[in-house]
Amino acid sequence: MNSDFDVVVAGGGPVGLMLACELRLGGASVVVVERRTEADRTIRAGSINTSTAEAFYRRGMLPALAEVQQRSVERFQAFVREQQGTRGNGRPPRTPARFAGHFAGIILSGELLDAADPDFADAGPARDVSLVPQQEIERLLAERARELGVEVRSGTELTGFDADDGGIEVRVARVADGSGEVVRADWLVGCDGGRSTVRKLAGFAFPGTDPQITGHQALVEMTGAEALRPGWNHTDTGMYVHGPMPGRILTVEFDGPPADREAAVTAEDLQASLRHVSGTGVTITGVRTATRFTDHARQAAVYRAGRVLLAGDAAHVHSPFGGQGLNLGIGDAMNLGWKLAAVVRGRAPEGLLDSYTAERHPIGAWVLDWTRAQIALMRPEPQARALRDVVTELAGSVAGTTYFAKKISGVSHRYDLPGSHPLVGRSAPDLAFTDGTHLADLLHDGRALLLDLADDAGLRAHGQGYGERVRVATAACAGRPEPAGLLVRPDGIVAWAGDAADTGDGLAGALARWFGRDGG
Repeated sequence: MNSDFDVVVAGGGPVGLMLACELRLGGASVVVVERRTEADRTIRAGSINTSTAEAFYRRGMLPALAEVQQRSVERFQAFVREQQGTRGNGRPPRTPARFAGHFAGIILSGELLDAADPDFADAGPARDVSLVPQQEIERLLAERARELGVEVRSGTELTGFDADDGGIEVRVARVADGSGEVVRADWLVGCDGGRSTVRKLAGFAFPGTDPQITGHQALVEMTGAEALRPGWNHTDTGMYVHGPMPGRILTVEFDGPPADREAAVTAEDLQASLRHVSGTGVTITGVRTATRFTDHARQAAVYRAGRVLLAGDAAHVHSPFGGQGLNLGIGDAMNLGWKLAAVVRGRAPEGLLDSYTAERHPIGAWVLDWTRAQIALMRPEPQARALRDVVTELAGSVAGTTYFAKKISGVSHRYDLPGSHPLVGRSAPDLAFTDGTHLADLLHDGRALLLDLADDAGLRAHGQGYGERVRVATAACAGRPEPAGLLVRPDGIVAWAGDAADTGDGLAGALARWFGRDGG
């Protein structure tokens, strides 16, 4: 089939845009089909985890995220001033502690976090960036997509597709008038959310558990807010959150899912829910943005069916607690992008795509269970409250905070890759080199990296013949013992690490496994 594009990405949210950018870095032509014509202002995730910050750091985007975080800190300070009634008294508002997260509304204190833990220390400056709202992530990725030449067709939606061994024909229609066209491609990736049209049309099995809660999240104007306690609050009738920005509320009721998930969220809905769980007489006078959610938890049995793949919420849905959804989807995009681009460019067999499900599905399954556990702890029942007290005590220790924070941040995840070195399968440490640069600086262009840390010509020779696929670089680190070298995949995962004596079959095999045998 003569293709218009190598890949069609259905869905132009953060995951779809991240994937499209990664595909372009890998040399694939890509079009994004997105039914919206402007950014979605519905309130979403308010922060990112360390793994997501690392992904942006490795693509040179961390400074932009740091600027957004500064604005988020200023909004937090405004909320603190409002709560403390300190406007005009000259007393400075406190700055939020370094983000450590929460588990089931149990706040993890950044002061108890063991920052010397290698999983955090190795992340470099990415560990200090977290307070970046989802809308800002989408804005930054839209700008990057334009810079990379990604075609984004706003106001269009996928209506169907036909795939065979030669390619795929994707039917799209303009939302405004229904006019349609057919886009020919080699691959289709559904990044079109929890109600994914791609997933349904392709027939992916989507097993999981049914919802038990009704949640609301909104930015509102209200009177009587002084009766609300800031932060996370468990009550006899549910749970609510007030802050960390002016007007932000979240409520959870444990009496079943909403009667109509699709119905618009009204001020009356929010007011009734907030009064019910808080026991206050607060009045909602205006709604800036609002959304309804449940703890519906399902995951596609596989992430690929022929020429169709899934990423982000199209592949897995769950409650938002712990802030895992956006981060899980960005991880999918980083893992899939370079692999699909390599297949498109003929640099790898289709079998490479099997590693996408093999590596990402277990992490998605873990996230679903992680969110289910939080729902169990948040229930307003005596048994759940007793268990929450136990977990709160554990989380109040350095070891407990560090454990939970490592899980939430994603730094403890490991792919099951061949190799005995403890770094293999892990996110690469952000090594600081003697010339003032860092490992992340060598990954901006989306290529793999064979890093020689021992000035070993034999090690470097293994990387010859891979051309643009693998950057070969020599660097030195001061004050820290390191392996002789690292092979880092484009997604920042260590594929091989070892000493000079281990550079034979291990390094050669890793290069062949991921980037083509003998440089071919």
